[in-house]
Amino acid sequence: MSDLDREAISGYLRHLRYERRMSPNTERNYGRDIDALCRFLKGEALSDWREVDSYHIRAFASWCHRRGLAPRSIQRRMSALRGFFRYLLREGLVDSNPATDVPSPKQPKRLPKTLDVDQIARLLEIDGDGPLALRDRAIMELFYSSGLRLAELTSLRVTDLDLSDGTVRVTGKGNKTRILPVGTKARHAISAWLGARSEMAGHDHEALFLSRRGGPLSARAVQNRLREWSRRIGMATGVNPHLLRHSFATHLLESSGDLRGVQELLGHADISTTQIYTHLDFQHLARIYDKSHPRARKRDRDSD
Repeated sequence: MSDLDREAISGYLRHLRYERRMSPNTERNYGRDIDALCRFLKGEALSDWREVDSYHIRAFASWCHRRGLAPRSIQRRMSALRGFFRYLLREGLVDSNPATDVPSPKQPKRLPKTLDVDQIARLLEIDGDGPLALRDRAIMELFYSSGLRLAELTSLRVTDLDLSDGTVRVTGKGNKTRILPVGTKARHAISAWLGARSEMAGHDHEALFLSRRGGPLSARAVQNRLREWSRRIGMATGVNPHLLRHSFATHLLESSGDLRGVQELLGHADISTTQIYTHLDFQHLARIYDKSHPRARKRDRDSD
């Protein structure tokens, strides 16, 4: 590909950042996906984006599969390419979008794992009253109380909290803001952390959760701390932020049955994303039915 084509890629990434307001992580991933397409197209001796057709995009998907890329990753690459060529079409750099009709590979539908209420209770009863333990307890309580994404939690500022009102202001995907309730136990845990936060705070830092050095706590550090606490209490499943978010949604849906409400709390743009939790809820109800309903339980009636 020529330098002109590299300019088109740079323009698309700026479009993602400033117009689409995509996260830096999404921008980096899409940039890598388009770079992978460029490497493939070099072997096809193409020199202009107008020469790329649906055959090349299908061949690229097959090339990714042969190189061992998982179906989920190929799906993301196809999504990135559809958006990229849509941008090129808008800018008049191509005449059509060759990725539009190329299907992404299907993958088995896996239900997200969850923790049950007893496991959550064990995890949230962590020992220690030092600053790190208070911080980590507040983090886990807030994840489970409000169903935050990892990026949402690490971007929180102290001013985003209103503990007297029991709410937190969260900026989610697409730079959309939503106000979420914070449960009583999470408010108590956060209050305890705020009392110790000054021991770790750096100069003029507004971040709610801080590292040992006083700067904003990174996403990787949060993941590591959750994994460490689950290891300490002997949980077979390593805990991560997504697991707490899934547990929040599942337990709330089991109790309320309000799919639309759960959608709003999770910040899902499309309710079909939230509907995965109806499958989890059904599994829970099916187990109760099998254990409780007199016509569902398997009995050896020949012995009656």
